Amino acid sequence: MSTPDALPPGTVAPGPVTPSPVALGPVSSSNNRRQGGTDHAAAMDRMYRLTRHVYDLTRRYYLLGRDRMLERVVTARNTATLEVGCGTARNLIKLAQRPEAGRLYGLDASHEMLETAATSIERSLGITASPAAPQSGEGGAGQEFKEPIVLRQGLAEQLDAQRMFGRDEPFDTIFFSYCLSMIPTWPGAIDAAMANLRPGGHLLIVDFWDQKDLPSVFAAGLKRWLAMFHVHYRPEVHDAIVDLGKSGRGEVEFESVARRYAYIASIQKN
Repeated sequence: MSTPDALPPGTVAPGPVTPSPVALGPVSSSNNRRQGGTDHAAAMDRMYRLTRHVYDLTRRYYLLGRDRMLERVVTARNTATLEVGCGTARNLIKLAQRPEAGRLYGLDASHEMLETAATSIERSLGITASPAAPQSGEGGAGQEFKEPIVLRQGLAEQLDAQRMFGRDEPFDTIFFSYCLSMIPTWPGAIDAAMANLRPGGHLLIVDFWDQKDLPSVFAAGLKRWLAMFHVHYRPEVHDAIVDLGKSGRGEVEFESVARRYAYIASIQKN
């Protein structure tokens, strides 16, 4: 499989691609629209085809705890961080603004979302695609090398670091931000994330909780309002995360957000 130059948004690639880990700018395969998992990908495209344009503006009011989770993401010059369900790349852009962000990757089922993500990355970070990117540390005098944010279209349960991102090493951190509760095949998504995480690495998850510490009337109204956006708490996902600790696969910790409105789960892989 060949390694193509970085593709600007809207450029049609001839087929599945393996991104260069040193290309400048967002690299996206979001135009590969006829690959496996088309049913779920098509459903995500229908859901976000219009709402992606106002997604960040509207979700800021009820996707609580995202920035608190990002504080747990450790980045350095040589780290590799993946967001599964990266959407508009809001979280990846925040990480990229760190002095040492390392290498950042995003995976999403929706082609529509990835197109918005690529545009947001270029607008927010000023990174433009370049076919002749310098190796890290090889920029000329006065040139600042920027690691890329590499975007790929695919399903969470099919995550494969080498096949999708051209990586021979597993990730240091993988995180899901209000994503697992929307994935029909979430058990496979958790297993794939753990398989592509290095020993000692961290899987971070922020998602809706049971809201038991909120006043009952308020919690009931809140759940009805959230249902309008097709989101809700899935206790089976929470239970599966607990089981990761019980099975010895990882060290699990939970943190409550806004009186159990949401939780942040941290799993360190054994």
